[in-house]
Amino acid sequence: MGWPVLAGALTVFAAAYGLIFSRYLHRTVAALIGAVAMIVVGSALGFYSHRAAVASIDADTLWLLFGMMALVGLLRETGFFQYIAIRAAKIARGNPTVLFISFGVCTAVASMFLDNVTTLLTVVPVTISVAEVLAIPAGPLLIMEAMASNIGGTATLVGDPPNILIGSAAELSFNAFLTHMLPVALIVLAVAMTFLLVRFRRRSTSHASNVEAVMAMDERQVLTHPRAMGRLVAVLALVFTLFAFHRAIGLTPGVIALLGAALSALILRPSIESFLHGVEWDLLIFLAALLVITGGLEASGTLGVAGQWAVAAAGGSVLILALLLLWLGAVLSWVVSAIPATVTLIALVRGLAETGIPLTPLWWALALGVGLGANGTPLGSAANMVLISIADRASQAVEARAWLRDGIPVSVLSCGVASLFLWLGIATGWFL
Repeated sequence: MGWPVLAGALTVFAAAYGLIFSRYLHRTVAALIGAVAMIVVGSALGFYSHRAAVASIDADTLWLLFGMMALVGLLRETGFFQYIAIRAAKIARGNPTVLFISFGVCTAVASMFLDNVTTLLTVVPVTISVAEVLAIPAGPLLIMEAMASNIGGTATLVGDPPNILIGSAAELSFNAFLTHMLPVALIVLAVAMTFLLVRFRRRSTSHASNVEAVMAMDERQVLTHPRAMGRLVAVLALVFTLFAFHRAIGLTPGVIALLGAALSALILRPSIESFLHGVEWDLLIFLAALLVITGGLEASGTLGVAGQWAVAAAGGSVLILALLLLWLGAVLSWVVSAIPATVTLIALVRGLAETGIPLTPLWWALALGVGLGANGTPLGSAANMVLISIADRASQAVEARAWLRDGIPVSVLSCGVASLFLWLGIATGWFL
């Protein structure tokens, strides 16, 4: 490809991302404009046709997101997640330290298997209510839950949209994510929770008189449809069992997620509004548009050139290149959010295929970098922004300064731990 092609693709890419993060337009609309511009410029310069643009959209990723959103959205309507949150509060018996740990662990575990945005949508309102009853600050608890959600989301294929994108691009299985990412996520969670707990304990005090109010909460009252909840939990268990064996049975994760959503609809027969209520259509369209934009950048050869420069800078070392990718993913997540960073860097890693560098360690490095880096700033992930929105509506505003004060250290500590695991994994062959 010549310089006009490289310049044209880079100009569209930069303009599209600038428009997305200028907030002049909604990010989905801005991404759609960028996708159309990339197709027009690509067609004019002969490097990117509309057929190539359609082919760049990873359908299985969108199916997986849609299916899980629909299934989890139905489960959320039954009160299941509120039930778990209230149970966690009662187990803590009003003790702020135990409450902090129990809410953090519950959020992280839920985010390993469910969309972390959905997890926060259900856990955060309960957290605010419990904090108000106990007269303790809700802000530190909310920030902790967002960070636990992001960390937990890195542990599995379906825990976070970046992992879904990476898993599909690299053809990594559900079990591969469990065996490679879960150990790292557990250690990182322990380190992050310890750091945040020390900060939290300096700002919280318990009022014994208010503990009775928490213990008086009846978690059964939030279960609006107990029978439906039981059936949906069974469907969810089936879906994750199929995820574990998806290669043996010849089904992709996206098809399995659609199967779970379809089975839920057959069992419950919800209205179309209820069935689609939990689907975040703007996120699906946003992802599709980003994939078209980066597909054009990849087709232009720009990312191949960038990949060659990266390999040269790393001296051909897989470890150095993986560490560079991990920290680059983290920093980009701070600035442009995890999903756009992931889509861009996936295309960059693909561009390294012709260099002969093993790509598998780079995929794990990317997943760790964008997943753990998302905790650095409020813009780091969609879950962060959703939490801030909910907190604002509940008059429990989470200030950006407070987030940065805790988020940057947590993100750096997490990526430091991940870097150690990455070094050990490459040295022992675990991540190869």
